[in-house]
Formats: sequence, structure tokens, C-alpha cells
Amino acid sequence: MSRPAQASVRTPHGSLQTTLCRLSHLTEKVLNLVMVLALVAMIALVFANVVLRYGFNSGISISVELSRFLFVWVIFLGTVVGLMRHEHLSVTTFSDRLPGRAQAVLRRLVTLVMLVCCLMLVKGSYAQTLLNWSDLSPISGIPVGVFYLAGLVAGVLMSLILTLRLLLPAPLTSMPDRREMAP
Repeated sequence: MSRPAQASVRTPHGSLQTTLCRLSHLTEKVLNLVMVLALVAMIALVFANVVLRYGFNSGISISVELSRFLFVWVIFLGTVVGLMRHEHLSVTTFSDRLPGRAQAVLRRLVTLVMLVCCLMLVKGSYAQTLLNWSDLSPISGIPVGVFYLAGLVAGVLMSLILTLRLLLPAPLTSMPDRREMAP
């Protein structure tokens, strides 16, 4: 018996592209789960703190600090997911008027500039994480370097994404069509 034609179809860029695409989708799902859990924890902490303060004249002292830590992590992880989905801000008034080849060159140049910015974020966040790791937050005792660790993690992940965009000819996720996004 022969295999169905559908089962033998391979992606145009081989198994590396398929593996990276699956890894990208898995990473996005994990990041989304972490962000949802952090948001749920923030909501629960703040809600419980408000109820305790107004209803019982007490509160959870650690809730403000934990909410702040979680908020910073949600923001930085959200930037990674936004970059993965191509949902970051882009002004294309000029580039849309260029020929297709020039658009591709400009897109790679912009990706390279974004990569340089992310590498600067990694360098600065790494230095700040090390510098502030021994400082503890006053209420929770969590190292202040955890704030900067969020930037380091996000910078490394975004640098990997941008490096793959420079090296691979096809995107790991489909870019939204500009006509679909227009109002």
C-alpha cells in the first residue's frame, strides 16, 4: 500500500524549518500561559488586598511588591510574544511604496537594527541584574535584580527571534496581511 500524498508532503525549507516552527509555537504557548498565571496572581493579590483593607482594616503587605514584580515580567514577556506574532509597532508609509526587492532589503535592515537594540538591552539588563541581585526588596525579600532579569530574559529571547529572522528565508509564523489590518 502506498502512503497518502498528504503524509509525504514536506515543507519547502526542510525539517529544520518545521522544528523551529513547532518550537516557536510551543514557546509562544508557554509564554502566554506564564503571562496568564501572572495576571491571575496579580488580580487575586490586588483584589484580596483591597477587600482586606476596606473590609477588615488590614492587608497583605507583600501583595504590592509581588504585583509590581509580576507586572514587569508580564510586560517583558508580552513584548517577546508581540515580536513573535509580528504585532510590534511599524510605520510602513515609506516602505509600502518601494518595490518588492527594496522592501525585503529594508525589512532585513530594520531587523538588524532591532537586533542591535535587543543586544544593548541584554547587555544593560545583565549588568543591572548582577549589580542589583544582592539588594533585597524591603517587604518580600526578593532580590531587586529580578526586575532586571525580566529585561535580560526578554532581550535574549527577542535576540534569538530576530537572529532567526535574519538567517531563515521564510518566517516561523505568518505575517499578517497589511490589508487585513487596515480599518
